[in-house]
Amino acid sequence: MTRAAASLVLVLVALSSTFTKYVPKSGQRIPQSLSRGWGDQLNWAQTYEEALFLSRSRNKPLMVLFLLEDCPRSQAFKQAFNENDEIQRILDEDFVVFNMMQETGDQHLSPDGQYVPRIIFVDPSMTVRDDIIGRYSNRLYGYEAEDVKLLLENMKKAKKLLKFSALNFEKLLKE
Repeated sequence: MTRAAASLVLVLVALSSTFTKYVPKSGQRIPQSLSRGWGDQLNWAQTYEEALFLSRSRNKPLMVLFLLEDCPRSQAFKQAFNENDEIQRILDEDFVVFNMMQETGDQHLSPDGQYVPRIIFVDPSMTVRDDIIGRYSNRLYGYEAEDVKLLLENMKKAKKLLKFSALNFEKLLKE
């Protein structure tokens, strides 16, 4: 009897944790290999060019993640990133996301060097936001597992800057 009760408790715990995970408005999506485990419910761009196009056409900021599968810091950050439902929700609703698994020669995407994990924000005008940075002076765009709260703040900042730019643009059109 105790064994059956323990099994029932484990099943209930597993079900409750499943139901509390963020599910996008459009419903659960089929996991994509492009996410590489960084949020299977998100729609990930396949190429940087596609990400720029989607950002511009949808008027959403682009978040580019630079990571390595075999990097312990990237893996620790991945776990913290995936466990934060607010990050997953905001990315799903308000961002275009691209997972860059290899370094690029584009200086705009590595303004202060090539290191991982690194996150760059790009606005729909295709400008890398050098005013949205992490907390490290030697790796301006670097994030660690304990920086998830800062990443969330920076995501909100990217959204606000986009809205501010759109409002200013509308004012210019009216003048």
